[in-house]
Amino acid sequence: MGTVGDTSARDYTELRPEVGSCYANGWRRIRPYFVELLLITIVYFAVLAPAGALSEAGDEVGRGGSGWKALALIYLILVVAPIKYGVAYAYMKAARGDALKVSDMFDVFGNYLNAVLGNLFVFTVIGIGIVLFIVPGVVFACKLAFVPYLIVDRKMEVVEAVKLSWSMTSGHAWTIFLMALLSVPIVIVGLACLGVGIIGAVILLGLAFGSLYHAVSSREETPQQT
Repeated sequence: MGTVGDTSARDYTELRPEVGSCYANGWRRIRPYFVELLLITIVYFAVLAPAGALSEAGDEVGRGGSGWKALALIYLILVVAPIKYGVAYAYMKAARGDALKVSDMFDVFGNYLNAVLGNLFVFTVIGIGIVLFIVPGVVFACKLAFVPYLIVDRKMEVVEAVKLSWSMTSGHAWTIFLMALLSVPIVIVGLACLGVGIIGAVILLGLAFGSLYHAVSSREETPQQT
């Protein structure tokens, strides 16, 4: 199942690396890609579910549940995290108007090791930053926001992706921060809609952040094409 992309010069000129523009573009993309995005999101939630089940099993066992919790952690690192990168890539394809297939979320396995290592690196750096009075963690999270896209979209290695994300987000960190803040009420509204709305909230957020990456990366590429 796929959707014919509608990328045009108009997309590049209208989409700006701004909060309103990125969310507006995400909203516009929901309808033409709804079926694919819905299936991708449902599959991701299905992949995520075993981690919760393993963790709950550990809680029920009590003291002897450390093994179950270890399995849950390994599953999160080796399966859930890489697929989350793939889902971000799929949302980004829809955000830029490319043809989209549900199987695109598994393109991450073409650069699997770097996806695993990239996620571990980003998680560790942000975690250390949060321990250091929170603010550094927020800064690191904003500066490394493009790592998932670069690893899957451009097939980059971890070090390359980290360096380029740090560079690409220069001048856009506040935009990323504000978009993240706006995601809080969007998720709350989604949860308030009997919980089902959370799927729509996740899709909108994925498209909005994918739009930001697309807006920034397309502006970088434009001078090279002229």
